[in-house]
Order: sequence, then structure tokens, then C-alpha cells
Amino acid sequence: MIPIANEDLLLRQAPHSLEAEQAVLGSMLIDEDCVKLVMEKLRPDDFYLRQNREIFQTIYTMFAYSKPIDGITVADEMQRNGIYDEATTPSYLAQLMEITPTSANVMEYAAIVSDKALLRAIGTAAAEITALVQEGAGEARTILEASEQKIYAIRKGEGAKSLTPLKYALADVLDRLEEMSESENHLPGLSTGLSAIDRKIMGLNRSDLILLAARPGMGKTSMALNIALNVAKSSAKNVAIFSLEMSKEQLASRILSVESLVDNYRLKTGELSPEDWDKIAEAVGRLSALNILLDDDPLLSVADMNAKCRRLDNLGLVVIDYLQLMSSSGNRSRMNENRQQVVSDMSRMLKIMAKELDVPVICLSQLSRANEKRDDKRPQLSDLRESGAIEQDADIVMFLYRDDYYNEDSDKHNIAECIVAKNRHGETGTVELRWMPEYTMFATIEKRSEYE
Repeated sequence: MIPIANEDLLLRQAPHSLEAEQAVLGSMLIDEDCVKLVMEKLRPDDFYLRQNREIFQTIYTMFAYSKPIDGITVADEMQRNGIYDEATTPSYLAQLMEITPTSANVMEYAAIVSDKALLRAIGTAAAEITALVQEGAGEARTILEASEQKIYAIRKGEGAKSLTPLKYALADVLDRLEEMSESENHLPGLSTGLSAIDRKIMGLNRSDLILLAARPGMGKTSMALNIALNVAKSSAKNVAIFSLEMSKEQLASRILSVESLVDNYRLKTGELSPEDWDKIAEAVGRLSALNILLDDDPLLSVADMNAKCRRLDNLGLVVIDYLQLMSSSGNRSRMNENRQQVVSDMSRMLKIMAKELDVPVICLSQLSRANEKRDDKRPQLSDLRESGAIEQDADIVMFLYRDDYYNEDSDKHNIAECIVAKNRHGETGTVELRWMPEYTMFATIEKRSEYE
């Protein structure tokens, strides 16, 4: 009979299945075809026993570099990595292959391992949340936000993040390179729908905070909606649009004008021809099939947006219009807040949100009036309103400028300049776009002008 003290220790062990872990490893050693299937389901940290985890990590690395996998090659790789025990490793690898009933059930074994790993992650998160509550460190809303982040990390399959060896990060890079080589546009990120901009910023990359700034009337909302529409059409992913300025109906009307190519003014007044109605009907059919989600709550904070986005599966892009209308807590009554500090805090929170959601976040921003006092009214990074932290946190900063807005005699009628003032993925510079105000729409001009 097991002594009570030892029995308590066994009961307190974190959830795991030794048999399932061994069957997964045995299946991969017996049948190399099982390896790819398991790699899509499990990660090294899903294995509870250290010895099993080390064996899986070895197979994981070998698979990434297309090395042959069997009992002998795995033992050799472990020996080279310094995790080989001559007394136990050979016999344990042989045991794994002997006790595995059949490799045909490998995905059932993997599902058990994954389920136990999920239970362990939930238990860890629950303990951490309980500790936060008992310590009373911070307001209830802050603790709620931290709790949601922990649960969301589990939903994404991240759990508690630990230090990652370079060799495992390189495996992910190789997967990403293979994915890009097979795509048509060879971009690491989603296409904006404007090829000239794509070439500059390498598309919309995951976890990037992209700041699109301009003076009022330049078309920054229109450009953001153009990009959102293209991402929804080309990727079949969910696109979340948060507007603190325009209503859902106004946003929908603009998107409808772009998709139907019906004059936006006629959509506002209802002066529509039979041909217009035909275009609208076809556009509504196409738009209804897209996963574009609108939110026009003017009191949303970054935390609110983050919480709503966490609940969306297959999220591809987040658009926020615009930064200066946001509040730090969703409470407009705090008028004595230092706006420079608030905007700095929000820009940092937006970058964290982009990284946590692992999607590009486009945030619109107003510019100060400083450019209007200069002879050359093209925006500069110093024109960003209220905080230089926006420039620091953003991965990409783009400005919109239309010369004909300031100069009636400009020879660049309905030509917009998209100025890439900061770009962590490549060079800065300017591309010219066609501006079609009747549809609130931008289009690429094949011959582009660059100002380095």
C-alpha cells in the first residue's frame, strides 16, 4: 500500500499521460511518415517528462532540417547534442518502439498529449491569476486584463513563454521561407492591394504596428478601408475595424462605394440610376461574403479592442481610426490626464496588442499643424501629434500628402503621395498613388516617384 504522503504527491502531479507520450515518440521512430503529422499538432513543451521532451526536441530539429529519422539517427543526434546517456538512452529508445501498439493511431496519441498539456497550462494560469488576486497588486480591471492575456496565450497555444533556443527559432524561419516561396506575391506579409506600397513595406507583416498619419482631408480613413477590404478579399481572414469617429453606416457606405464603383456622393443623397442599383446589388453580394467586422463605440480603449480581438478566430488585420480619439481607460471624464503621456501609453499598448494577436495593426493618427507653417507642406516625423513615442513604437510610419489640397494650380491633380518615413523592413521613400475622390479610393500608378 502506498503511504499517504506519497499518495498525496502522486495526486498533485500535473496532468500528463506517460503512455501517450511514449506512443507518440514510438510511432515517429517506427514510421517517419508520422513525423510531419505530429509536428503540426505538438511542440516540445507539450511533453511532461524531461526525457520524452528531449527526444521530441531532437526529432523536431531533425525534421526542420530534413534529416532522416529513426532510432539510430535520433540516438546519434542526441549524442552530438550532449543529451545522450549511454546507460539508459539506447534501451529507452528501443522500448519506445516496442511498446507502441501501432503507428496508425499516432494522431489519437498526440491528441491525448495535447489535451494534457492544455490542462497543465490552464492550471498554471489559474494559479497565477489566484496569486494576483490574493496579492491585490493593482486595480480589478488591471488584474482582469492580465488574466485575459494569460488565458488568450493558452488559446493561441503559447502558454507560459520560456527562452527559445536559436535552432528552434530557425526552424520557424525555414517554415516561413517555404511559405513565402510558394505564394504568388512573395511577400512576407498580407498585400495592401497597392503594389507600389507593398514593394516598399513588404506587405502587412504579423505583429507590426503600422501608423498611417495625415492632416484632415487627405484620405487616411479611405486608404485604411481600401487596405482592409483588400485583405478581407485576398486572405479570407477576419478584419476588425474600430472607428471612434465614423458610424458603422458611414464606414459601410464608403466600403460599398469602393466595391461598387458608384459615386460616394450619390450613395449619400440616394440619387441613383438603375445602373447604379445593379452595381450596388452585385457589390453587396460580394461584400456580404467577406469577414469584415465593424465597431463604432467612441469610448473604446486599447484594452477593450484587445479583448474583442482575442475572441476572433482567423484574425488577419486590425484597423483603428484614430489614435487621438482614444482614451487610456475608455473613460472620457478624465480630462486632466496628461495627453502626451496617455498617447505614449496607448501607442505602447497598441504595439503589445499587435505582437500578442500576431497580426498587423493599422492605427490612424492626426498630424499637428506644424507642416502648414512650412513652404514644403509634406509631413515629417516631427509632425506627429502629442507624442514622439508613437514614432518609437511603430514598425512602419506612413504619411499621406496631396499637393492639390494646398495648391489649386498643382500639376498633380488627384495624385497622392504615400511617404514611408519609417520602415523596419526596408527602405524609406515615397510612392505616388491615384486618388479617386468620387469613390474614396486609392490606386497604384505604375510609374512611381521616390524621394529618398
